[in-house]
Amino acid sequence: MPKFASSHLAVLVDIAGCPNRCRHCWLGHSPNRRISEETLRRVVQQFREWIHPGETTPFIKPLTVATWYREPDYAANYRDLWNLEQELSDDGAAARFDLLSVWRLARDESYVRWARAIGTQACQITFFGLEETSDYFAGRRGYFKDCLLATHRLLEAGIRPRWQLFLTQQALPELDGFAALIEALHLDQRVQQFGQEFEVFVRTPAPDGAAYHIENVRPTVDALAVIPQYLAEKTRQYNGAVTLEECVGAAEADWIPELLKNDDPFNTYPETLAFMVTPDLDVFSNIGEPMPWWKLGNLQTDGVDQVMQRFENDEVWGLHGNFRVPVSQLAQAYGRPASRLLYARDDLVLRWLREWGEDQWRNRNTPLECSDAS
Repeated sequence: MPKFASSHLAVLVDIAGCPNRCRHCWLGHSPNRRISEETLRRVVQQFREWIHPGETTPFIKPLTVATWYREPDYAANYRDLWNLEQELSDDGAAARFDLLSVWRLARDESYVRWARAIGTQACQITFFGLEETSDYFAGRRGYFKDCLLATHRLLEAGIRPRWQLFLTQQALPELDGFAALIEALHLDQRVQQFGQEFEVFVRTPAPDGAAYHIENVRPTVDALAVIPQYLAEKTRQYNGAVTLEECVGAAEADWIPELLKNDDPFNTYPETLAFMVTPDLDVFSNIGEPMPWWKLGNLQTDGVDQVMQRFENDEVWGLHGNFRVPVSQLAQAYGRPASRLLYARDDLVLRWLREWGEDQWRNRNTPLECSDAS
């Protein structure tokens, strides 16, 4: 891979876990376990003190620290943890996003007021259809009702809700009902009172992490014809696109000719590179899913020097595939020329990279430098 694109890095520690077991989640379904503040501080200190080979001063600056990478504010002491994030991050580097804990919004009336007080302007809420379907894909009963109550409380507090809906075969028959729900809740009018437009959009799941196991319910391109006009237009507006296809993609078969000609690696790299640390102190980057072929090492047994070396030199299968294996090779090995399944272009490459990584891990006695997609 290229050298670090920036010295601004983030360290994300899964300090409390997540109330959901979402079937679309690229982060998978690891158990909920707690990490002590003492351990968190040790983890952060290791990264803060890391010196790049050939240099004499610590490399990471600014450093952003977060106490979650699955569900924000799930821990009961979420206020203290936000203060801790600000303490451990460099000045101004602690970050909040358009994400809150839907679980907590539905259970703690003071939470939304706190979120508004620290500057939250918008919050994204995920649906998978109507009640039964959303509860199923979120992995817990009551999820859908929590989303509706969370939306109500956000609006009362002056925070804009943004809805996203993941398209699956189960969701397609419920799209008209979903659009009708938005109308019944007067969400367009209620958000317009803030001087903003209500945002809602549809998309297909990215086929990595837990979502790889729901590929059997991925819709075909025929789904484009059944998306209600309201949702289609809102999706185009949200993405700044002219056509719905620009937003949700095309058939796998239609992508393959283009991708067979692409001899460059996938080369995906996040806007802010983050290192995700599990309760066991395993480390993954946010470039790929937390699967064994993406694991960079363990802070307790390997140390941060080894972790960073493996990252920068592509010494794990996932990074090697991302930065060194041509997309054309992945397309040749894993593309399905007759498939009408609906994919965004990069999501399709992610699927192939997942399959390639799984194959390399299965046959991992093969030297890394000799790997290919065949």
